[in-house]
Amino acid sequence: MPLHLERVEWTQSPPLAPGAGPIDVDHLQRMTLGDPGLEREVLAMFSTQSARILGELAALPPEAATHAHTLKGSARAIGAFGVAEAAAQLETALTGGSDAAQPLAALGAAIAEARTAIELILGRS
Repeated sequence: MPLHLERVEWTQSPPLAPGAGPIDVDHLQRMTLGDPGLEREVLAMFSTQSARILGELAALPPEAATHAHTLKGSARAIGAFGVAEAAAQLETALTGGSDAAQPLAALGAAIAEARTAIELILGRS
């Protein structure tokens, strides 16, 4: 019986541990297929979205856990893993009925750090 082999193109896997810094630029480049214009676009959108969502979360509305979940996914997509982790902790606190003050403050700090890094990245472009 002949063995049929197909060539499978190799693609790089995401890192097991996120890169240093508030934005994992290598991850961002993989997610945007190395398109610098797309990188700038998604970074600018994330910066705006994260500030808006953080403002909405300040009042801890009934849909706060959903907002945290949305932010977690967006952050992971661009390599803002610190924001993603902080959003996950806030989501857990909200869905578990725990005090959300500390996780919300941590999320605010992570977003501020990520937005500063994004401004630097966009300024170099």
